Amino acid sequence: MIIQRIAGALGAELHGVDLANGLTPQRAADIRAALLAHQVIFIPEQALTPAQFLRFAQAMGEPVEYPFVKGLEGFPTIIEVKKLEHETVNFGGVWHSDTTYLEQPPMGSMLLSREVPPYGGDTLFASQYAAYEALSDTMQRLLDPLVGISSSAKADVSKTREDRIRSDGRQEAPREYRAEHPVVRTHPETGRKALFVNVAHTAGIVGLRDEESAPLLQFLFHHQIKPEFTCRWRWPANAIAFWDNRCVQHNPVNDYHGHRRVMHRITLQGDTPA
Repeated sequence: MIIQRIAGALGAELHGVDLANGLTPQRAADIRAALLAHQVIFIPEQALTPAQFLRFAQAMGEPVEYPFVKGLEGFPTIIEVKKLEHETVNFGGVWHSDTTYLEQPPMGSMLLSREVPPYGGDTLFASQYAAYEALSDTMQRLLDPLVGISSSAKADVSKTREDRIRSDGRQEAPREYRAEHPVVRTHPETGRKALFVNVAHTAGIVGLRDEESAPLLQFLFHHQIKPEFTCRWRWPANAIAFWDNRCVQHNPVNDYHGHRRVMHRITLQGDTPA
């Protein structure tokens, strides 16, 4: 396996990997180590069936169902992330960490590209290790004890789900999920600290009035996606992106109106942030 970094803050391509034939325990461990080292990894040339994609995900963790969109027939933990030719809003089209409104947000998420537009549709990723470590010591000490409030109902992200809920929604999904998590979480495997707020889901800070928390959150929302903390992935067909949701945010760029983009997504069970 050859690992090629793509940016300074995070991101690496893995070459010489054939997921269609399954993974040995050692190769699975090597891929998992690459994820921890580089935060997001990209594995091109993987024309996988849903069963093969699921088998890879199971080698990396425990796949879980997404609360708002039902899975593929026979594969409830694989959802379609798609924007069709007539649609103008893309799914999850804002900077975010996945489902931080759950008590146990995912450890990681992975996408497999099925259909890609002729141009555009890249995905941006941002290291929340780098974002935290770039803050002053005083700001770090201020943030370390704070607890954020996450909601699934913030308007900017709710509207990015409307097309998919209309076509693929789960009837039993509740209107809103809410959870409280540290503003700064410690990664359970690496021990590094990372910012754990995001503009899509973080609605406030425990113990602060809205007028008190809003300026601080707005500063963090702008700070945590500075270019030097990011990488950008241009999708070929049949490629996998696998990111560590505990320390990475992502943002799919919505710049391909009139074209179709179809991905399969699996999220992996996480723990309670601390």
